[in-house]
Amino acid sequence: MERLQKVIANLGYCSRRHAEELISKGEVKVNGKVVTELGTKVKKGDTIEVENTILDNNKDYEYYILNKPREVVTTTSDEHGRKTVIDLIDTTTRIYPVGRLDYDTTGILLLTNDGELANKLMHPKNNIDKTYIAKVEGIVTGYAIKKLREGVVIDGYKTRPARVKLKKSDKNKNTSLVEITIHEGKNHQVKKMFESVGYQVSKLKRTNYANLDLTNLRVGEYRKLSNKEIAILYSLVK
Repeated sequence: MERLQKVIANLGYCSRRHAEELISKGEVKVNGKVVTELGTKVKKGDTIEVENTILDNNKDYEYYILNKPREVVTTTSDEHGRKTVIDLIDTTTRIYPVGRLDYDTTGILLLTNDGELANKLMHPKNNIDKTYIAKVEGIVTGYAIKKLREGVVIDGYKTRPARVKLKKSDKNKNTSLVEITIHEGKNHQVKKMFESVGYQVSKLKRTNYANLDLTNLRVGEYRKLSNKEIAILYSLVK
């Protein structure tokens, strides 16, 4: 038996806090009866209805990592008919991406139907590592790297200290490859961070997410996570 708000969040309908609000407002039914008590517990197989939507309370959780290609949107559906990351995974389960990668950004993306874990991984307090390789226009200076490490201001927000390493610079092509590890997930964050110190990102790839990497995954390929990998993800969040 688990608390109703936790089950609703785990099933991916909304966050636990929002689920609590919906329960208090009388928007949730269990086995056909309106439930307003936050301490209510339910078991697998109970019929849960939220805002007139019946949730599938019998499904098992699935966890995938995908090596996302360019020109694929990180969403469950797209009004413009573009290919989504969901289109690349062969499953009938309603999974969704954990966080997002830009349309032209490639690399590792976690997808699951475990709403509780997804919400915890995306919460800033858990400081989940996200590592990128950025190809930028120009030769990145030591001063710029120092600023990125300390945190820079983007959209009125100062980023947290990042791990930054210059991997390679090409004076003939006037480009640099920089590895950067951040802990937040702001919109276009890595690109904006480099712009703040005077550099444009021409290519961006996420190589690592928490304990996961792209070993043996070519662009467009995916695989299920092992039980050990899932356990490690849970150990990283509060």
